[in-house]
Amino acid sequence: MFNREWRFYLDGLNQPKFVMSGLNYDATLRNLELIGEAATHIPDTIRQENPHIPWRLIIATRNRLIHGYLGIDNDTLWSIIQTDIPSLLPQLYQLRKTVCQSNDT
Repeated sequence: MFNREWRFYLDGLNQPKFVMSGLNYDATLRNLELIGEAATHIPDTIRQENPHIPWRLIIATRNRLIHGYLGIDNDTLWSIIQTDIPSLLPQLYQLRKTVCQSNDT
């Protein structure tokens, strides 16, 4: 799952500096790919029970990053990491916690 330290990839960087940062940029892209890949392995029942999580969008983002469809729009990427990821991660961590707890019982 997305590295809990992902914010350190952005520490002190504005969008242009982030795009030119090399390792930080690549690490962030890789973590977004991993979120999307993990989403493809979530059973349909769990996805249906959690419609507040944008599963299709997560997977579509992964596909665009992996396959390089039309390149990467850095404005969209910046918006994802500034807006979407901060709200998505707590939902995913809570889901993981809930699933783990139900598996323990």
